[in-house]
Amino acid sequence: MIRVVLPFHLRNLASVAGEVSLEVVPPVSVRAVLDALEIAYPMLRGTIRDQVTQERRAFLRFFACEEDWSLRPLDSELPEAVVAGREPLVVLGAIAGG
Repeated sequence: MIRVVLPFHLRNLASVAGEVSLEVVPPVSVRAVLDALEIAYPMLRGTIRDQVTQERRAFLRFFACEEDWSLRPLDSELPEAVVAGREPLVVLGAIAGG
């Protein structure tokens, strides 16, 4: 099971508390996890990535094993610790302001 941590506003939208656990068929990549997340929680479609371009929304970042995966190709395989469920894939909402 892949563990995913969502930012507060997306947890509220999906009506979940805490982490989400998903079954993802290998190879496990950010794209595969997002696909499984959007199937399990259809209300999240379009909130994490654009529905047409599939690009990450500007104010969201992806972290795996304390490393920023936001700019890596979505099909890059995630670390073994995430695949094994020891570490979560974190979707982090960025804050902007001036």
